[in-house]
Amino acid sequence: MTGLVTVGETMALLSAPGEGHLRHQRSLDLRIGGAESNAAIAVRRLGTPAAWIGRLGRDGMGDLVESTLRGEGVDVHVVRTDTPTSIMVKERRPGGATHVRYYRRGGPGSELSPRDLDEAVIAGAGILHVTGITPALSASAAETVFAAIEIARGAGVDVSFDVNWRPTLWAATDATPVLHEIASRADVVFVGDDEVELLAPRADNELAQAHALARLGVREVVVKRGARGAVALLDDVLVEQDAFPVRVVDPVGAGDAFAGAYLAELLAGSPVEQRLRTAAACGALATTIVGDWEAAPTVDDLATFLGGPGVRR
Repeated sequence: MTGLVTVGETMALLSAPGEGHLRHQRSLDLRIGGAESNAAIAVRRLGTPAAWIGRLGRDGMGDLVESTLRGEGVDVHVVRTDTPTSIMVKERRPGGATHVRYYRRGGPGSELSPRDLDEAVIAGAGILHVTGITPALSASAAETVFAAIEIARGAGVDVSFDVNWRPTLWAATDATPVLHEIASRADVVFVGDDEVELLAPRADNELAQAHALARLGVREVVVKRGARGAVALLDDVLVEQDAFPVRVVDPVGAGDAFAGAYLAELLAGSPVEQRLRTAAACGALATTIVGDWEAAPTVDDLATFLGGPGVRR
């Protein structure tokens, strides 16, 4: 496999079909979601191989996660456990704010173990992609992330790291040293403009902070700036990309689509300018319908979007 492999927890996702407080809903849509698998789907939809390693409950929710990922063409390497599959619940409050609640404490993701890793799959990949979510779940999950990184580095596989700090999972004081350690072992780091200070000293501008991250040994630093677009620092050169204007319906998962698209282009050998442009477009499109990954574009979708509106018959 020359594509992407990722490790993490994917959950069943319950979401309200429309706006309004959860207590007023009389039905919920059943989907799946998880940062790592969202990125894997984004990569796969752009025609690049992708694999996901994780744990799921031996239950219907676990069946849903596995069948959905396989249906999207993701190569699934899963350990089934008697622990129920974790669940996330998403509601869109009046005014457009999205609230997400996780029911994952003690779930399969927290049981992840280095024994769950398929060394051949990781060693045969082009990129290993990890996030800052999984190491927050438990000590063994953190150990699994570091073990995957060591397998990748030993095999000469690039390591990608999306910081994805979740303050509901761990405080900044607990997260910072772990995130810093992972970043120092990564080749590509994705970080939100609201997360940079977890890894780099406060500075007057993002360029100075990106340089501080690069000094950790990171080859490429990509700062996601939301509506202000994104910047990438590579070989001491800063490349900027504006955001694509779209009507945002559901912002959850946009960063995962962005990272997946950037990595798909990196695997294809595209220049950094194209990597950023594709990533920004895919991140924007991911927000246009409800769901964490459903709007991640295919190659044709992307071409249509970048080519301008129109009707295809």
